[in-house]
Amino acid sequence: MPNMKIANLTLPNNLFLAPMANVTNLAFRMLCKKYGASLTYSEMISADAVVQQGEKTMQRGLTCEDERPFCIQIFGNSPNTMTEAALILEETYRPAIIDVNLGCPAPLIVRQECGSALLRSPSLVHDIVSHLADNISTPVSAKIRVFDDMEKTLEIARTIEDAGAYAITVHGRTREQMYSGTSSLEYAKAIKKELSIPVIANGDIKDGESAKHALEYTGCDGLMIGRAAIGHPYIFRQVSHYLENGESLEFDHCNQQVSDFMEYIELVEKYGIFSLGDIKAQSKAFTKGVAGSRHIREKLNEAKTIGSIIDVINGMCDGT
Repeated sequence: MPNMKIANLTLPNNLFLAPMANVTNLAFRMLCKKYGASLTYSEMISADAVVQQGEKTMQRGLTCEDERPFCIQIFGNSPNTMTEAALILEETYRPAIIDVNLGCPAPLIVRQECGSALLRSPSLVHDIVSHLADNISTPVSAKIRVFDDMEKTLEIARTIEDAGAYAITVHGRTREQMYSGTSSLEYAKAIKKELSIPVIANGDIKDGESAKHALEYTGCDGLMIGRAAIGHPYIFRQVSHYLENGESLEFDHCNQQVSDFMEYIELVEKYGIFSLGDIKAQSKAFTKGVAGSRHIREKLNEAKTIGSIIDVINGMCDGT
């Protein structure tokens, strides 16, 4: 697979892990890195909460030397506050890139005039990106959703590049779509033709075939994998194998899920981010694609301890 360069950062391949709330903590990112994600993204971090010294918020940027390089994604709507937060995160965690969230469609975020809501204010987007680019040492990138109108989408992409961003990720759904319907590759293709900075395609990359098609159709520099990686970090090994060899990777799906979940537990303990609630949520995600997953999730709902969760997961491949 080809190397990819963003600013002065050279990456071993062009597969990225998307930032996802309540998913991409350090433990999960390390699993994805192990299987071939060249750049991992933190959960989105509130700039306001960082400035207000929120300890739980700051923990979302937790990293380790083995993860580097990694990216921290922030959200907010004030150029000054986002820059102040970025400077704090830069000093604390030394990320390779700081990414601006311009794509989150969650109503809670949109009501705060953050995430995808900012796309309707190109001048403010320019101010945020340019203020960051001018005042922090870390390269800045942005992740967007799209409009129904192609020209409006191209305008916001040009605005982001003109403001000093080093890369842009394009999720081919509108804010209104949330995660329904299909993600259009037309926007990433058009933006790649329009801009000179690296463009990363995101949305519905779920296996080797869809990854190959997205790269070839859009001409984009890289791919970002999101929901398909939830509970299945091994997807990065599958996709990279397909892109390199043109064939699907044969593996025991259920036993791979069990092995990865057990390693996830070890990692959250190692990094001091263990939470029973998180373990329970992640355990359900790791049943994805496993025969009898509905029954397994019912058993997980009844589990009250980490031991009982482990017992359910350990038995899921033999139906116990």
